[in-house]
Amino acid sequence: MPEPTVPPTPPVPLSALLAREDLALRQIAGPSDPGIVIHWAHTSEMADPYPYLLGGELLLTAGVHIPEATGSGTYFDDYVSRIVAAGGAALGFGLAPVHDTVPRALVAACEAYELPLLEVPPQTTFSGVARAVWQLMAQARLAELRRVTEAQQSLAAAASRPDPVRAVLRQLAQRVGGWAVLYGPEGAVIGEAGRAPAGEGRGALRGLAEVVRPTGTGRPRGGTVPEAEAAATTSGADRPRGGPAPQTETGTAPSAAHPRDGAGTAPAAADRQADADRLSHPTVTAGTVRAHAAATANRPAPTSATDTTPSGTHLAAYALGAGHGFVLGVAVPRREPGDHTIASVAAVLLSLLTGEHQSGSGAARSSALVRLLLGAEPQAVAPLLGDGDWLVVHGRPDAQPCDAVAASALGAALGSPLVDLTRDVVRVLVPADREPSPQPGWTLGVSAPATAPDWPAADAQAARALSRARATRTPLFRHGTHRPALADLLSPDEAEAHARALLAPLASPLTETLRTWLSLHGSWDRTAVALSVHRNTVRQRIARCAALLGTDLDDPDVRMELWFALRHAELPGSGRSTAQ
Repeated sequence: MPEPTVPPTPPVPLSALLAREDLALRQIAGPSDPGIVIHWAHTSEMADPYPYLLGGELLLTAGVHIPEATGSGTYFDDYVSRIVAAGGAALGFGLAPVHDTVPRALVAACEAYELPLLEVPPQTTFSGVARAVWQLMAQARLAELRRVTEAQQSLAAAASRPDPVRAVLRQLAQRVGGWAVLYGPEGAVIGEAGRAPAGEGRGALRGLAEVVRPTGTGRPRGGTVPEAEAAATTSGADRPRGGPAPQTETGTAPSAAHPRDGAGTAPAAADRQADADRLSHPTVTAGTVRAHAAATANRPAPTSATDTTPSGTHLAAYALGAGHGFVLGVAVPRREPGDHTIASVAAVLLSLLTGEHQSGSGAARSSALVRLLLGAEPQAVAPLLGDGDWLVVHGRPDAQPCDAVAASALGAALGSPLVDLTRDVVRVLVPADREPSPQPGWTLGVSAPATAPDWPAADAQAARALSRARATRTPLFRHGTHRPALADLLSPDEAEAHARALLAPLASPLTETLRTWLSLHGSWDRTAVALSVHRNTVRQRIARCAALLGTDLDDPDVRMELWFALRHAELPGSGRSTAQ
């Protein structure tokens, strides 16, 4: 038998319908589970409504089909069992004009088969009940749309915050009331938010992530095959209450004998629950896994998958981007309408934040890398990345430590996938026609435009610009453009020779300390911030420089001459001072 057809509208809790005072409905049999929902209302006076039900209905009847002499037969058991087999959610019995009371045998049958039975008073019409169902559906749909819209706005706002990946995860976990986790291409947890599920939930979600990962195994590491792979594993928690009984091997519905008769095949309540549990969480043998792997070997990985743990935790996994291996996982104790849409919005945002924004084809970048590894010069492979000048940007996040996702997000914001992550600084190579702008949560230093042979010097410029930005507490500092100066009156070779001779007594880290100290006008505190050292360390180093150079660093003429030397003491192509 096919799965029940569910309309594209939120279901209505049976408790909400019973709460309508204008209907005056009263439940007289069956379970009072608040999780019982109705997908639609349908009226039928057929003795066997099974062929006309889709699943999830509130079936309304006035009992016209009931024979006058039912006696102690199995009519009501057969009738109720067929409704349950068809997936009916509840039964409403109308009083008058045929019956003044609900037949006791019908009440007993509904209790036995755990089908909610509602008494519909004479003044309430079936059309009025159906209208109430649709009104509640419209209200639920409006509430769902409002919830999704608010979640979209909050997720978009989170994506613009300084740490966008973790901000999106926190907002997603808050909106769905569960746990949100981002897995990297190798399966490592990059970020998480919310309360993680207890017990087997973590491992099951990690296994589910492997199902959607393009490089994954195509199946979870746990013991169950997820819904995305086999419809037979659909959890009973995801089906409407009283959903259709699964097919037997022959495809026929179970017999409708009364559970108290003992001779029939209809199971008792405990047995039916055990059967449902086995169907919801089947035991997977090694043969099953091998068969499943063989069947899915040549099939592309799905973009999303869902599953439910035996403890009732609902799991979902979403592949991000265009096959880079990032996966978003979500675990919630209860699945609400709109959760999938909200998680999908978060998946799109995370795809943009973790994805590779192209400033040239990936094949060209791979080719450039291979050529560099095989000994080619940077200027020879630079055309593969694009024509024109480039900027080197050094970025330091306000919140340490920095990770690969945050570095990728900075590169995406600057418009380049050419990102290098060191211990505490991110370096990005950006085309010169893309002007870098301040980024929330980052301090940036930008070099002057440079061609490939001058990239090492530009790297040193960006490093000094970042130190200057940190010392002056500005979000972005650019290396100064060249202006006519007195230094232009000397030949570069003579200037460099003089600088080498003057700075020869100094060794690293004295040279860089002196350079930073002079650039910050002799400020001890700002130099200490820029170099990430104590201010006393700066004082000691500057005193050592004065002693080695045999000069007075308080003299402005001496400072000017030293600054001139530091500006011209860089080795060609190295970007580092002679003393280093």
